[in-house]
Amino acid sequence: MQKINKINPQDPEAKSADLIADNIQKLKQLFPEVVAEGKIDFTVLQDILGEEIETGEEYYRFTWAGKARARQEAHKPSTGTLRPCREDSKHWDTTQNLYLEGDNLEVLKLLQKSYANKIKMIYIDPPYNTGKDFVYKDNYKDNLGNYLEQTGQVDAEGRKLSTNSDSDGRYHSNWLNMIYPRLRLARNLLSEDGVIFMSIDDNEVENLKKVGNEVFGEENFVANIVWHKRYAASNDAKGIPSMHDHILLFQKTLMFNRNLLPRTDKQNSLYKYDSNDGKGRWRSDNLTVKTVSESYLYKITNPNTGEDYSPTQGRCWLTSEERMKLWIDEGRVFFGQKGDGAPQLKRYLSEVQDGVIPNSLWSYEEVGHTDSSRKELKSLFETSAPFDNPKPTKLIDKVCRIATDKNDIILDFFSGSATTAHAVMKLNAEDGGQRKHIQVQLPEATEEKSEAYKAGYKTIADIGKERIRRAGEKIVSEKLKEKSEKEAALKKEKDADKQKALQAEIDQLQNTINKLDIGFKVFKLDTSNIKAWDGESKDLEAQLFDAIENIKADRTEEDVLYEILLKYGLDLTLPIEEKTIADAQVYCIGAGAMFICLSENITAPVATGIGQWKEELEPEICRVIFRDSGFSGTNPDAEKTNALQELKRFGVSEVRSI
Repeated sequence: MQKINKINPQDPEAKSADLIADNIQKLKQLFPEVVAEGKIDFTVLQDILGEEIETGEEYYRFTWAGKARARQEAHKPSTGTLRPCREDSKHWDTTQNLYLEGDNLEVLKLLQKSYANKIKMIYIDPPYNTGKDFVYKDNYKDNLGNYLEQTGQVDAEGRKLSTNSDSDGRYHSNWLNMIYPRLRLARNLLSEDGVIFMSIDDNEVENLKKVGNEVFGEENFVANIVWHKRYAASNDAKGIPSMHDHILLFQKTLMFNRNLLPRTDKQNSLYKYDSNDGKGRWRSDNLTVKTVSESYLYKITNPNTGEDYSPTQGRCWLTSEERMKLWIDEGRVFFGQKGDGAPQLKRYLSEVQDGVIPNSLWSYEEVGHTDSSRKELKSLFETSAPFDNPKPTKLIDKVCRIATDKNDIILDFFSGSATTAHAVMKLNAEDGGQRKHIQVQLPEATEEKSEAYKAGYKTIADIGKERIRRAGEKIVSEKLKEKSEKEAALKKEKDADKQKALQAEIDQLQNTINKLDIGFKVFKLDTSNIKAWDGESKDLEAQLFDAIENIKADRTEEDVLYEILLKYGLDLTLPIEEKTIADAQVYCIGAGAMFICLSENITAPVATGIGQWKEELEPEICRVIFRDSGFSGTNPDAEKTNALQELKRFGVSEVRSI
């Protein structure tokens, strides 16, 4: 007789991604002979690699105290989960955005299955390690327990967050042990053409670049962007005051293609001449180049004066003599306002590329500065800025324009005041995009004397969530105002063509407003909803009875539902439908890809209803998960068997219980 297989806490589905097992599998595919009974035979691997193995004591490497344990930590699965928090969320049923509250190391582990190779761009603004900012110290024995204790969720004595003092003998090592495993996990989430931007200052820029080289590969370093973040130096600064930050850019692979940036009015204003030749505005440009070609050394005769011109020493003309004559005939060569000057090229605005290649020096005029970002936040909260040193939205806007397209996913796992979420919403409102954002933030306590604490924001996460709420409403309000102004102009306009153009703009604005996603689903890091089997328990009899109901008493169906999605590698924003079938609540995920029933009154008719629902949706694959203790009636085992047979009748073969 067939039975429904029960998900064991030790099963792969019950854990976050096992990266060690994945790597062993990849190695087995490359070199089958080095894997025996699931273990790596390094002797065989050395024989295969031969002289490519480094065995000397002195060679180029980057290391620090604790690196080996930090590397191991990146591969250790998490035993935690993310619990849904509807009350902190906005537009729960429709939003595609996530706000994940918890230690980002554990959260990144939990995202490994659901978001592997799906994130187009990551931006992070980690602690700069100035000696004043917080650096979370991981506990490699029990990271999750350490997180719960330090954030006051377990320890009644309160929070124990602390700074990384520069008097600590392992000041840099502590910071590196924090950032290293997080970057290793982050890399797995990036798509093959994905990139990561990392803000940092001079304290750790060298170390961060070396870590980036190791995690992503030296060949995948793209740029060290310098952001001129201050417009005025402090008068009491000692030495040479710092006026900039760095933004290190790495690509996951060589597949990344950067976008062009929009041309500015200032750049377009250079094209100020118009010859009324139908080609539009133009500017004069040099007709010579540095790379000298003998065939491009000739004389150009001014057709107005007859005077001959040769290229200056060490340069040649831009094109061949034959084409140059054609350009002169077409009027593409300019001989000065009076026609008696040296030849220059007419560079037409209509013929230049539609955008500008980004460079590595970003001025505060174009992306904002520290003072403007504080004012931006202060204006949004209509009081004192509740967060120190936020990044300007214009800075993140530029990052997004360079690296993302309109439907990409953007991750920020040091979210802070949620500037990234704000910038993504603004950009979507501007270009009609549907980019999705994922924010991860530790609920670090605000200081009791701070303006944020006095305003009711007890943690940094509270500030971030409130900013997204306020920013989203402001963006929609601004779009509605713009639409209203267009509608008023339309009523006054008499010209039919202009009326048509205005109506098109109004329709486009309405379409953008309809598509804008200003919501976010909040999830909070916690221990698993499923009781773990404790083989060391002294009271085995009590544990055996407790195991009959292995879902924790204080957890809801929705808690368990989303843990299942995580463990099966499904997107946390997948559409979820609910139906009551034979007095039991059934969840349909991803248009029939999975059905979950966690009720306590499961009978065979429930399985029949699920089968009929599955036939309506016609999914390519389908799996069903039941609550193991939920089968009711006088003979629960018989109900399980009947449910299995019913689902089999509808073509569902993968049935599990939890």
